[in-house]
Amino acid sequence: MVVDDKQTLSVVIPAYNEEKTIRGIVAAVQAVNLPGIGMEIIIVNDCSADGTSKIIDELAASNPNVRAVHHQINMGKGAALRTGFREATGDWVIVQDADMEYDPNEYRLLLEPILTDKADVVFGSRFLGAGAHRVVYYWHQMGNSFLTTLSNMFTNINLTDMETCYKLFRRDIIRQVAIEENRFGFEPEITAKVARLHCRIYEVGISYYGRTYEEGKKIGWRDGCRAIWCILKYNLFR
Repeated sequence: MVVDDKQTLSVVIPAYNEEKTIRGIVAAVQAVNLPGIGMEIIIVNDCSADGTSKIIDELAASNPNVRAVHHQINMGKGAALRTGFREATGDWVIVQDADMEYDPNEYRLLLEPILTDKADVVFGSRFLGAGAHRVVYYWHQMGNSFLTTLSNMFTNINLTDMETCYKLFRRDIIRQVAIEENRFGFEPEITAKVARLHCRIYEVGISYYGRTYEEGKKIGWRDGCRAIWCILKYNLFR
């Protein structure tokens, strides 16, 4: 496959209190081998209260392909992604959480449907992959399945993992979407809005190394309730 050497992948990393993992995830992203494709890494510090801010400034100062953006107040993952998407200059944009739950080596799997001009948007599904999956929370998986099914009923697309972190977009597509949700409601919102654009949406199987709450997992049952409202709001009332 021949790729124009000017093409670039923008990796947007929202970060809130991730001082234990942010260096590791940036190193993992930089180690990804994507022949013929450049990479920029945009880290959005969502007003972290630990050492995250200092670390990402150090990373930006020592790595020309890393940019640090800081929120002055904590607003949530959706707000951080809104900022990161606005800053992105690449041909494609991918969401990368700051923890170590998702493996950047799988960017190649996500890019393939776009590079072969089959897709405009690619979701990485934790439930299609044959790779390693950490066994963590049963009710999280049940909640995810419920939310994905509910979302599918309104969007009429057959995703298996609407709540996945790994979402890859052509930049011209994501620039058409005005993100309103500040927290984890971003996931059903962006799904509804790209479905409405009649994009070519693909899923690829990915591995998953989930964290426990003790290890820093942040999403909770309130976010699940908000996701239900967002599915209704962005599919029925927009």
